[in-house]
Amino acid sequence: MDRIPHILVVDDHKEIRELFARFLVKNGLRVDVASGGVEMRQQMRTGSFDLVVLDIMMPGEDGLTLCRQLRQDSDIPIVLLTAISEETDKVVGLELGADDYVTKPFNPRELLARIRAILRRASAGKPAPSSGKRLSFDRFTLDIERRLLADETGSEVALGAAEFRLLQTLVTRPGVVLTRDQLLDITAGRSAQAFDRSIDNLVSRLRKRLERDPQHPELIKTVWGDGYVFAVPVKELS
Repeated sequence: MDRIPHILVVDDHKEIRELFARFLVKNGLRVDVASGGVEMRQQMRTGSFDLVVLDIMMPGEDGLTLCRQLRQDSDIPIVLLTAISEETDKVVGLELGADDYVTKPFNPRELLARIRAILRRASAGKPAPSSGKRLSFDRFTLDIERRLLADETGSEVALGAAEFRLLQTLVTRPGVVLTRDQLLDITAGRSAQAFDRSIDNLVSRLRKRLERDPQHPELIKTVWGDGYVFAVPVKELS
């Protein structure tokens, strides 16, 4: 990455967010801070960020609410800061589209390592060919730039952020067998060790959106022992 990555730290505790900011700046990152949702939205309107560090436990608009809002408008990577006892919040956050989480209390070096890993994956895993094109497969049309999937009648097929990223990854690599770890890295960059079945669950949800018979899929096929493959031709539309 040629330019310095720009990070936004959102935490209602002034001492914590400023401590994180100083540490990240010391380690070569650009950092801005926000105390909550209002400041976060102001920063997002006026600045260009590569990743958001988002505390879950905040008064008013909590981190899960803000994560959902971010995912409605953006694919920016999100790292959640969670309390050690809130296992449900971690899972919900990842389902909402967060890329990873760090459990409090933690060593700032762990946060730095996760940020760097996600930035590397986000850079290396950007869907390659046709990233701004319209693609046609089976009875669907995928407009990547507009983030829109439509069926043969022109009706929009609702997809969550994680479902869209998975579909985009698959349709831009038709016929290529992708392992679960590869899909985790490309679509989310999250910890495969902690959530090794999240891709299986995501594939299952996507099949329900796309397949005529999800129990006998024709588009997204399982390659036993390896992963998944997008098994139908994909055409690029003008």
